[in-house]
Amino acid sequence: MSKYVLNANCESRRRGVGAAIATFLAKHGCNVTDAAQFDDVDTNCFFTRTCFTSEEGVTLETLRNEFPEVAAKFEMNFAFHDAVEKTKVIIMVSRFGHCLNDLLYRWRIGALPIDIVAVISNHMDYQKVVVNHDIPFHCIKVTKENKPTAEAAIMRVVEETGAELIVLARYMQILSDEMCQKMSGRIINIHHSFLPSFKGANPYKQAFERGVKLIGATSHYVTADLDEGPIIEQDTIRVTHAQSPDDYVSLGRDVESQVLARAIHAHIHHRVFLNGDKTVVFPASPGEYVSERMG
Repeated sequence: MSKYVLNANCESRRRGVGAAIATFLAKHGCNVTDAAQFDDVDTNCFFTRTCFTSEEGVTLETLRNEFPEVAAKFEMNFAFHDAVEKTKVIIMVSRFGHCLNDLLYRWRIGALPIDIVAVISNHMDYQKVVVNHDIPFHCIKVTKENKPTAEAAIMRVVEETGAELIVLARYMQILSDEMCQKMSGRIINIHHSFLPSFKGANPYKQAFERGVKLIGATSHYVTADLDEGPIIEQDTIRVTHAQSPDDYVSLGRDVESQVLARAIHAHIHHRVFLNGDKTVVFPASPGEYVSERMG
C-alpha cells in the first residue's frame, strides 16, 4: 500500500474541512492512519495534516487532480506528498563538524530518511569524511570579493542535484537576500544560542559572563533577517556556576546537533507549516522515528 501525506490550510472558522477531507479520501479507497489540526485564532488560519494509505491503488496524480474541487469550497491551499519519497538535501558546513557528523550518522542508519545529494563547504576540512560516505563534496571558497560568484556556484549545485532542502550545519557565511528569497522555506539553519539572547560570534562566552543557568539552540528557516526566521525547533540544557565557557561550548554542541536533526525530521515528514513569522509543527506520526538499521 502506498503511504501519502496531505497538508492543507485555509482561513479558520470554515466548518467541515476535516469532514470534506475524510470523505474525499474514503471515496478514493484511502484509509486515514493519523491526523492533526490546529486553528490559530490569532492569525485566523486553520492547518491540518493527514496521513493515509491508498488501499485500492489510487495514485498521487489522481488525488492531486481531483482534490481541487474540494479545496475550492474552502479556498484551501493543499499539497499531497509521497511519504516514502526521500527529500533531496544539501548540507553546508564550515569548520565546526559536530552537526555534519551527527546528520551523516542519522542518515546512515535511516533515522533521517533523506537523500544527501551533496555537501558544500568553504573549507576542505571534511572532504575525506564526506567522500568516504560516497557523497559528492564541493569546496566553494567565499570572500567579500567573490560572494556573488560563490553563491551562483552553490545555486548551480542546487539546480543540478534537484535539491529540495539546504541545511546549514554550522555554515559560517551569511547568505544573500536574493538566495534567501529564492530558497524561501527551503533553508534550515542551526543557531548556537537560545534566541533571542546572546547573538554574535561567541554566544557561549556571553552566556557565561551573564551567569546563565540554561543554554540552548534554535533551528529556524532562513530569511533575509539574520537569525530571525520562523522557528522550527528549540531545546536547552542546564549549566552551573562551576562550568567554564569551554564546557558551555561542548554541552552546546550536543544540543545543536539534536535540535537541527529534529527540525529536519519535522520538515521532511511535512509536519511544518509556515504561519506568518511563526510555524505550526505537528507531532510525528506513529513509526516516523523508526530507523532502518541499528548502527
